[in-house]
Amino acid sequence: MTLDQSPQPFALAIHGGAGTIDASLLTPELEDAYHAGLRTALLAGREVLAAGGSALDAVTAAVIALEDEPLFNAGRGAVFTADGTQEMDAAIMDGRTRAAGAVAGLFGPRNPILAARAVMERTDHVMLIGDSALALARRAGLAMEEAPYFFTQARWDALQAELAFRASGAPDDGNEQRRHGTVGAVARDRHGNVAAATSTGGMTAKAVGRVGDSPVIGAGTFADNATCAISATGHGEHFIRHVVAHEIAARMRWGGQSLAEAADAVVLDQLGPIGGSGGLVAVDSAGRVTLPFNCAGMYRGIATADAPLLTAIHREDYRIGN
Repeated sequence: MTLDQSPQPFALAIHGGAGTIDASLLTPELEDAYHAGLRTALLAGREVLAAGGSALDAVTAAVIALEDEPLFNAGRGAVFTADGTQEMDAAIMDGRTRAAGAVAGLFGPRNPILAARAVMERTDHVMLIGDSALALARRAGLAMEEAPYFFTQARWDALQAELAFRASGAPDDGNEQRRHGTVGAVARDRHGNVAAATSTGGMTAKAVGRVGDSPVIGAGTFADNATCAISATGHGEHFIRHVVAHEIAARMRWGGQSLAEAADAVVLDQLGPIGGSGGLVAVDSAGRVTLPFNCAGMYRGIATADAPLLTAIHREDYRIGN
């Protein structure tokens, strides 16, 4: 879906992961819970933007809400590695200056996106990993949690199922659930600035130390006032190899494509044929929003100044809210 009214006083788009949705397993109660989680994140971000706040603060607020919701694979709902541990990645970028911060292989902070923002605001670096990222989070006074906070039975069961599948020796069945699971937000504020934020627990049963596209600036996260802000979700290795977020911005900057044209060309025409399943949310400097994906579905939502909230999971099943 593309929202092409121009200009928008402000706009916010979020995602809670792509490709993991089997409609036959989505009970009405679970579907309602996903929509409620998306609405909570939209309301958190929209409140910031409606009050004249920055796009950076809006995407931070939205992603915090998604990290706090255990249905989504980030923060409290992070998946497990093959060793039964949890390693989280996150990134944030400010389109005004291209300032950016990212963390990888992190466990402990309740909200990894705040650790990424601490990297951006408190260091001269863009990315910190593991113990260094954890130490910075502690120095920044971020809320910390122990393992029970991050444990969810559904994620643990998913790990056991994946390990059993691998042990069976069966060929890869193309199950997208093993490859996806991310949350993210992009925004354009009343001042014309854009920002992006992304957070993830990675892949179920991933190798310890594996880092996907989410914290890689230009792959899973990117923001530049001259073009757009992007947060991606999908098979991270493909998104890294194709530098997806920057590729879309470059098509806009040098090729003269619109946001929707550039995003569709990359997600549908470039990634789709090579098995790079996933999607993204994006907003340009005029507040136009697009949310393309090439898989079964993508948890997503849109909030603007002049329209009701929209949330969706599959193709055109948008729910309208306040």
